[in-house]
Amino acid sequence: MTKEQIGVASDPVIGVLGLGHVGLPTALGFAELGWSVVGADDDLEKVEQLARGEPTFYEPGLEELLLKHLDSGSFRLVHDVPDAIRASTVLFVCVGTPQREDGATDLSQIERVARTIAKHVNGYKLIVEKSTTPVSTAEHLKHTVTRYIDGNNDFDVAVNPEFLREGTAVHDFFNPDRIVLGVESGRARELLLRIYRPLLDRQCAAAEGAGSTPSTPNGTDRRLVITNLNTAELIKHCSNAFLAMKVSFINLVADLSESAGADVEEVALGLGLDPRIGPDYLRAGVGFGGYCLPKDLRAFIRIGEDHGVDMALLKSVSEINEKRVDRVVSTLRRALWVIEGKVLAVWGLAFKPGTDDIRDAPSLKVVARLLEEGATLRLHDPKAIPEFQRRYPEGTERVVYCDSPIEAAEHADAVLLLTDWPQYREVDLSRLRDTLALPVIVDGRNFLDPERVRSSGFEYYGMGR
Repeated sequence: MTKEQIGVASDPVIGVLGLGHVGLPTALGFAELGWSVVGADDDLEKVEQLARGEPTFYEPGLEELLLKHLDSGSFRLVHDVPDAIRASTVLFVCVGTPQREDGATDLSQIERVARTIAKHVNGYKLIVEKSTTPVSTAEHLKHTVTRYIDGNNDFDVAVNPEFLREGTAVHDFFNPDRIVLGVESGRARELLLRIYRPLLDRQCAAAEGAGSTPSTPNGTDRRLVITNLNTAELIKHCSNAFLAMKVSFINLVADLSESAGADVEEVALGLGLDPRIGPDYLRAGVGFGGYCLPKDLRAFIRIGEDHGVDMALLKSVSEINEKRVDRVVSTLRRALWVIEGKVLAVWGLAFKPGTDDIRDAPSLKVVARLLEEGATLRLHDPKAIPEFQRRYPEGTERVVYCDSPIEAAEHADAVLLLTDWPQYREVDLSRLRDTLALPVIVDGRNFLDPERVRSSGFEYYGMGR
């Protein structure tokens, strides 16, 4: 189709509504691809901070892109969401979809954006649902816009789920393993393909340079999944639920390995070499956390139940993950016998390396539990301490924040590693041993080399080893 056939005579302006962990990397990624992008958020303080070139969360490479495209003019910030709607042809909806206590997804922000779009359209709009939402949300979004729209303005609704991992979001935007497009019209399909074409061409050139091809024998791009709205929504939830299942499965195997005198790392190696299974997410430890996997798993369970499907399998996945805190505390108790009165160095607070995000991080539950047990905690994390201080402010009884892993270990009875930041592997073990009161390391991520640690004079306790 030509530009005129898809109803957009000039290059489309992309509007990104919501500038959080999904919206901001997406907006800056499109700006880097050469599109004109308008970013909007109803949080004035956030918009003002971004306008100063300061990201509101840590993500490698994000600040550089923000400064670059504020300076180039490719990325423009507005606080007034209606301004962004009027200025844009394609609207990527990246607002929050938090979870209610009953597991259902709170879609009030999606509904509010739909009503706002309806009241401020000034020509054709392609409304793209980017946020992770339950199946049929796009249909409700379309119905809401139709209900509130002023006049006979033309619009389409599409679904383009995000697969950005915190800590690697910028890399993931430019190196997608798949792009899922849920569309209802040829116009929406061609417009989204046009927007993503620079990215696909970029990846194709890189693949050809490496001697591979991203295309199937019939010439179609194997990274593209073009389907309907409901299927696109299900793909995202199914992906996260399956990844969560792999994590809980290997943690179940870890408990069995520990009891049977086996090594879960070697079990995972033998398991992951099967190409039908793969090694990713077969890392035993303290369990999965963060905003996406736990929330999306609970939401998917609720979606299944609402449709009359027995979700016992995924309920077990969630229950296994919840019990990992008990396992960590049990391992600590095995190492120290009594936790009350002990000083513990906790390395890692973020739910994963490369981010400052502590939402649903295992550290939150572990720290709360250890404080209940009467321990004093010396906490370190390269990025997440400011966020953690919102939960446990400076001066909280038996909580001390430290500037380095070695400082956290001063006179501690053990080190407990909860986040596999690379710098923890670089710690001088001789100096660490001399700093600790007792040479004990409990590795909640199976991240350190047990033989190297033990040969340096430590007692080493892993998960399932």
